[in-house]
Amino acid sequence: MRYFVEYSFMKILKVIHGYPPLFNAGSEVYSQTLCNELSKENEVFVFTREENPYLPEFHLREERISEKLSIHYINIPRGKDGFRHAGMDNVFCNFIQRVNPDIAHIGHLNHLSTGFVDKLYENQIPIVYTLHDFWLMCPRGQFLQTNFGNSDYYQLCDSQEDRKCATNCYNAYFSGHKDSLEKEIQNWTDWIALRMEETRSICEKVSLFISPSRYLKDRFIKDFSIPENKILLLDYGFKLERFKKFYNYKVKTFTFGYIGTHIPAKGVNLLLDAFLKIEDEAILKIWGRDNGQSTKALKEKAKLSKNKIEFLGEYKNENIAKSVFGEIDCLVVPSIWMENSPLVIHEAQQSKIPVITADAGGMKEFVADNVNGLLFKHRNVLSLKEKMENAINSLFTMKDLGKKGYLFSDTGDIPSIEEHVDELLLTYYHLVNYKLKG
Repeated sequence: MRYFVEYSFMKILKVIHGYPPLFNAGSEVYSQTLCNELSKENEVFVFTREENPYLPEFHLREERISEKLSIHYINIPRGKDGFRHAGMDNVFCNFIQRVNPDIAHIGHLNHLSTGFVDKLYENQIPIVYTLHDFWLMCPRGQFLQTNFGNSDYYQLCDSQEDRKCATNCYNAYFSGHKDSLEKEIQNWTDWIALRMEETRSICEKVSLFISPSRYLKDRFIKDFSIPENKILLLDYGFKLERFKKFYNYKVKTFTFGYIGTHIPAKGVNLLLDAFLKIEDEAILKIWGRDNGQSTKALKEKAKLSKNKIEFLGEYKNENIAKSVFGEIDCLVVPSIWMENSPLVIHEAQQSKIPVITADAGGMKEFVADNVNGLLFKHRNVLSLKEKMENAINSLFTMKDLGKKGYLFSDTGDIPSIEEHVDELLLTYYHLVNYKLKG
């Protein structure tokens, strides 16, 4: 239920490392939904990135979406591994001094600059920071090692240690000369130490963190020493109008769906490995932008299946209920990293589609086994195969699980973007008034 609180007009700066349509992963889609809603009653400036190789670094261009919503793209096509860029910080500082926001809400600084926090802090602008992953406390963001040159790649990492990061995640940058190995390890260890000192420093300047899952909140308190009273637990908000019609199961071949990017962290190859082992008749539909070599490799693997596997490309998020959930009986979220609060799980639950996902991270926080979906053992192909076979052979049971929807609501409805924005505006006003009184 909405609060319907009277708010005064605010100028809100949203910082995010990508924005649709250029980037369409979870944090970017959420940011777009949030900014559209915030801009109904407030002026919203989005500061994000693009990667145009034919323009200079840090070139800034503006795109006006509506009277109260504008997107400001800073160009960074080449600075992939940096975390602070002085040139970008200068452009950002001039920008915030020009638009003079009341508050800044950061979503992600990867591909941008940690110096943004310093510039906001120096200009006495309160900072809200939504945690979408582990980027502040893990240089690669997901506690998923690259393990370059090892047969056991993409191992999970349980904690951040500078030297371990250098040897397990950055050894792809090593020259390969054994005589210089120790020196290269030390150089990268020092770089990571500097990077971690930087992220810890900016955390002290953030006014309030927001975590969409209890799992992520607990990790930042326990492993990164963020004070508990500095992290607000607040799930994402969604445009519920997209889900007005629930789709009934049809008499057809049981159909699984996957929605997301075609990258190793998302576990699409694990899903294919499990599906290839299924003897029962079934269909697997895979949505997501073509990711070049990765998508090509997945399509080659899919040819081995005796069942049907379809790669359907991207979809428009506003049409997800009809074009995606209307076509499947069950959503599979097979991520091999410790996902935070996957948007697609929420969206499936609002459409009353049961979810199969891993018993790890924030995934198991939103799906309870045999309550509103099924849980398989994290990163275990045979366990996933077993759960998918259970689903195929229990159509009406799966339908009943899907009806449960979202666990944290009596109605099964996921949080609406309107309710979410009300919560955020209360937080914004508290921080702005606290600053003014201070």
